Amino acid sequence: MSGQTPGARSAGARSAGARAAGPVLSLRDVTKTYGDVGALRGVTLDVAAGELVAVVGPSGSGKSTMLNIVGTLDRPTAGTVTIAGNDVATMTDDALSLLRAQHIGFVFQHFHLQAGATAAENVADGLLYSGTSRSERRRRALEALDRVGLGHRVHHRPPELSGGEKQRVAIARAVVGAPTILLADEPTGALDTASGAAVLALLRDLNASGTTVLVITHDLELAASLPRQVRMRDGLVQEDSAATTAATTTAAALAVSIGGAR
Repeated sequence: MSGQTPGARSAGARSAGARAAGPVLSLRDVTKTYGDVGALRGVTLDVAAGELVAVVGPSGSGKSTMLNIVGTLDRPTAGTVTIAGNDVATMTDDALSLLRAQHIGFVFQHFHLQAGATAAENVADGLLYSGTSRSERRRRALEALDRVGLGHRVHHRPPELSGGEKQRVAIARAVVGAPTILLADEPTGALDTASGAAVLALLRDLNASGTTVLVITHDLELAASLPRQVRMRDGLVQEDSAATTAATTTAAALAVSIGGAR
């Protein structure tokens, strides 16, 4: 997840960000094999800054593998992955850790919160590898919790929080350092309908403020509610609504052009 606010990032990180022309995330012919199993079989995908995208598919479709690769938690067997202008294949493990800290936030279905830590402490942990002082980590944690509507629950521990509140704490932890990309893995899967709707609304608000959000889900209804849907099956992108929209727009423009030329 992101470790620092944009103004606090190092000069090297700022220059890396400045190189990020085009998509904020780009995959080209990405494959991932585990022994004889092809989890990804040639995935090509571009995501522009500020998009809200659902990556949807059944179990075994490859969406979780793609999440791990986009999050730099795993490396592809072949193909190219570029994040915020950085080709991850050329980066050392330490450089990838820094990239995650500065550009990527993670939200998981089962929260992954420390049961014995307060909400504020859990969120502040999102900045542990950023070189930020303890007092500054706490200040930013309180701001992040207020942003997700939990300013009144900062001293509560996970067992004292509802499922929806736990997920909000997890989201606050993910965005405390202003990541370029937020990866949300089944963020509503462990929640009731009302709590899930509230979390989805929060992700929409974060996206409206400029964060690029990828929601990985098997929930077709949730996916259909988001502006772009990337459908995966058998390790491949089966359908991308952005491509469908682009083709429809091109066809419409062509029809207008032909009509005007008559």
